[in-house]
Amino acid sequence: LARVRQRFVSTLDSKIDDAYLAMSTLSEGAPAAATTTVENIYRSIHGIVGIGPTVGFATTGQAAREVENVLKAAYQSRRRLSVEEVFLFKKRLHGLREAATRELQLFYSV
Repeated sequence: LARVRQRFVSTLDSKIDDAYLAMSTLSEGAPAAATTTVENIYRSIHGIVGIGPTVGFATTGQAAREVENVLKAAYQSRRRLSVEEVFLFKKRLHGLREAATRELQLFYSV
């Protein structure tokens, strides 16, 4: 479990950073590119949802679930995000960043 936790911690920031970097692609540009980006970000966030609580990052896992819920309809429909979904995605992603930052600080202070 310690190895899984360390791997989770070592990739958490980059997964969130990737989601921020992909934000403009989620709703703009070529539909195929947007759909691929939605799929990639959904899978990445889904990994945080599944592993976070198992390795002691319950708040991060819950915040990731909220991001995942924004992406879910577009992911299942294989489409880009609507303008409203992008706005909500930004808001939820910010919440995920804050939760992860708090829990990472606790992780490194132990």
